[in-house]
Amino acid sequence: MNETLKKQIQEAQAGNRVVLNDLVEKNNGLIWSVVKRFEGRGYDIEDIYQIGAMGFIKAIQKFDFSYDVNLSTFAVPYIIGEIKRFLRDDGMIKVSRQIKELWAKANKIKSEYEKRGKTISVEEIAKMLNVSKEEIAVSLDFNNNVESLYDKEDEDGLCLMDKIKTSENEEERTINRIALKDGINRLKPREKEIIFLRYYKCQTQKDVARTMGISQVQVCRLEKQILNTLYEELKEA
Repeated sequence: MNETLKKQIQEAQAGNRVVLNDLVEKNNGLIWSVVKRFEGRGYDIEDIYQIGAMGFIKAIQKFDFSYDVNLSTFAVPYIIGEIKRFLRDDGMIKVSRQIKELWAKANKIKSEYEKRGKTISVEEIAKMLNVSKEEIAVSLDFNNNVESLYDKEDEDGLCLMDKIKTSENEEERTINRIALKDGINRLKPREKEIIFLRYYKCQTQKDVARTMGISQVQVCRLEKQILNTLYEELKEA
């Protein structure tokens, strides 16, 4: 980090509003790059920008020079967090009551089987609850954090984002978490189920094939198509 920027951050942290506003203005493009990921949520985009700017200001106030990171990289999680907190608290991000109730029932069945050292497929749970297996897959997906796609590995030691190859830097990687979530939400029920079983439940392709009642070759082909689709969406984002 150059000395001029370092001095500006220090002055802003000390309460210099003029310098703080100047830093916000200079990073206007960064804030907008995050804000645009939240279009179509029922809010004026300018309002979302103001929330994002508040997140950037918090990043300035909390910036720690010992981290040895760029201001932009440090700020992105704060911008995202402020916007998501606003949307959550305002009630815009909601999961329907029906899906919540279905998740509770399905999860209870899974837990009872697991306590006995047994496993149960999505299709079996669906039959027990008299709903489609796609509904079960979506409801089970409800209580999982998409960011686990970065943490949970498959049998090859790779997570989903490892397989979606991009040339992004750390800042872009953080922003693309949102694009990935949106992309998954647009998948068809069957495609969601494959992603859920492979990258949330960490099942092998063989296990997924058994659960879904299709061949391992089909799972492999469908998974590749899904990853390619998500990759193309990330490139366009």
